[in-house]
Amino acid sequence: MAKSLEHRVRHLHFLRRERRERREPYEPYEPYERYAWSGCAVVASVLALTSDLRPHQVWGVLAGTGYAVAAVLARGARIRSTAPNARIRSTARVAAVVGAVVVPLVLLVAAGLRQSEVAVVERSGHLLLTTGSPYVTHPTAVADFNPYLPGMAFFGVLPGDTRWWMGGLFVAALTAAGLRAWLVACPLIALPLAVGGIDLPVVGLMCLGVALAGQGRAARAGLVLGVASALKWTAWPALPATLALLAVCRGRRTAWRFSAVTLPTATAAVLPFALHDPAGFYRSVIAFPLGLTDTISPAASPLPGHLLATYLPGGRELALALLAAGALLLAGSLVVRPPRTPAALATRLAVGLSLATALMPATRFGYLIYPLLLGALAYRTTERRTVPVDIPVAPTSTSAPTSTSAPTSTSAPTSTSAPTSTSVPTSTSVPTSAPVPAFLEKTPV
Repeated sequence: MAKSLEHRVRHLHFLRRERRERREPYEPYEPYERYAWSGCAVVASVLALTSDLRPHQVWGVLAGTGYAVAAVLARGARIRSTAPNARIRSTARVAAVVGAVVVPLVLLVAAGLRQSEVAVVERSGHLLLTTGSPYVTHPTAVADFNPYLPGMAFFGVLPGDTRWWMGGLFVAALTAAGLRAWLVACPLIALPLAVGGIDLPVVGLMCLGVALAGQGRAARAGLVLGVASALKWTAWPALPATLALLAVCRGRRTAWRFSAVTLPTATAAVLPFALHDPAGFYRSVIAFPLGLTDTISPAASPLPGHLLATYLPGGRELALALLAAGALLLAGSLVVRPPRTPAALATRLAVGLSLATALMPATRFGYLIYPLLLGALAYRTTERRTVPVDIPVAPTSTSAPTSTSAPTSTSAPTSTSAPTSTSVPTSTSVPTSAPVPAFLEKTPV
């Protein structure tokens, strides 16, 4: 009686502990997150000291403080070993998001500090309303060029600061794609969110389109990627890559459904404005980003393409040739070995856009946000596919009935009436999810 009561008490303690762990899962201490927030604080502080742009300086000071607080909170997971680490890590991530995104964005918008790209988008929206075209026919200064596709001008038409609309669309698309919200605390994402990131809605829609294509929702994926392709040319590589995935994994009919939605969407948003002012469209959208105009683009990060175009005679042509070769290699890989999973599709796009960022004559480090988020999507998708599944295990012999409860030898059938050893089911034919009957274990052969 005492042993039975003790067994029940232990069982109740086990159920309470299991229920508590489900409600508040315990995560072992991992120091990498503390070091990551510390590294982000160093990066933000260095940017505040070295940048000559006022918005970047303000962001560096505020974000550095937020990252430092997150690093201190993440260290508490080691000091306070009795508290659940998951709660402490979540608090550190919230502090990083608030300190690196929310506070700088609110203060910069209130002070009117922003990057020049925000002014370009707002001016293109004003031109769209007044002239019917978001482009200047004969641009001369850097501010006259609008290197974005016509869809980006619609953000300039909306009321209020453009950063609110772009940031909201980016966060919504990122969440719908299944990526973690605290990822926006990364400096490569937090900085453009606060000072004005033109590429954020594009890459967010690309991630959402890839996720929808992986689920087989061809029409929705086509609509999302069509809208992204109407914003900036960096979304165009996602169209043939997604088409290859759907054709291989879902069939030609699904691929045609995707094409029937995405091509009209992108064409309807781009073609009318290209025909309305073809000269302005060519000078702003094609010639200016490739460095083919007399006006030098401010996108001049020291990446291989820019270094070739700047310091090597004929380097611009060489960089463009390498860029075209990379595009051909990516297109060839879609034919020879098309992606068969959303993770493979996201990885292929990340590699292709990394090459484009490195080889473009006019490029920026900010374009690395494309391979960063697409790589995160590939990792997240692979992580979901490899989640371990709990397989029910057959009860052990201790849980089986004892020999006292088994039928006696007198009640068992005699050796003449019992089936032979060939007719007795083996252990492999017994389902693993059910206990093995006692008579199969105890019956003499």
